[in-house]
Amino acid sequence: MYQAVHLSGLFIHPVKSLRACAVTSARIDPLGLASDRRFLVVDETGRFLTQRTLPRMALVSTALSADTLTLSADGARDLHVPRASDPAAPLRTVSVWQSDGLQAEDCGEAPAQWLGDFLDMKCRLVRLGAAFHRPVLRPSGTRPGDLLSFADGYPFLLISEASLADLNDRLAARGEDALPMNRFRPNLVVSGCPAYAEDTWPRLRIGGVTFRAGGPCARCVVTTTDQLTAERGKEPLRLLASYRRDVEDPTNVNFGQNLLHETKSGTLSVGDTVEILPE
Repeated sequence: MYQAVHLSGLFIHPVKSLRACAVTSARIDPLGLASDRRFLVVDETGRFLTQRTLPRMALVSTALSADTLTLSADGARDLHVPRASDPAAPLRTVSVWQSDGLQAEDCGEAPAQWLGDFLDMKCRLVRLGAAFHRPVLRPSGTRPGDLLSFADGYPFLLISEASLADLNDRLAARGEDALPMNRFRPNLVVSGCPAYAEDTWPRLRIGGVTFRAGGPCARCVVTTTDQLTAERGKEPLRLLASYRRDVEDPTNVNFGQNLLHETKSGTLSVGDTVEILPE
């Protein structure tokens, strides 16, 4: 079908809704990319927090070493948090969308204070641990055994460079500035296919990892948030609404494809060939 499709970008979001890390390779585990969305910021009730209501979260950078998650932001000292699960850590009951009663490890007072000061609200940082279990609840493409981290609804989000280029061409025609890929917070970026081709792929293989489609990704206000300044505008949602409305649910505007991984272990690397598979 397409002869030269390849993985051109690979992104890990260590803490849900904070800034991403661009990487050249990443390991796959049963929950998705091995370090993706393994930490979560929650309010005092354990409900997840995101840029939807706290755009300032976009201003917190993340970095990973072998043992440590580092958070940094202008005007604040760097914060270092152990990545490994701690069996002695207190458990906190948290929720992400319709996933209630999730058991996560509380990361302690220092991260809670650091994030609370920066976000100007009481909150906690929690981490996946041995007690965490979250099945994928979305019906599209799901099979028994499909699991999820703190991501919204699926383990992976894929977007093609051509889709973003088409969107930016349309924005330019309206006199609007081009938008970077980070507005859409994908895990996987591919090159070498036509715009929106990813909408039509039932299954695909990247390197040695096989994926199946979970359906289009309905976009939210986070896409209108500048990931460097936390300022909000009207695009791209206003433009996407003019040509990317969901056929079955016109209240949704779609950009990108959700994926589930059939291969539960392996490694992805930038440059890997993307092979489109039949259903």
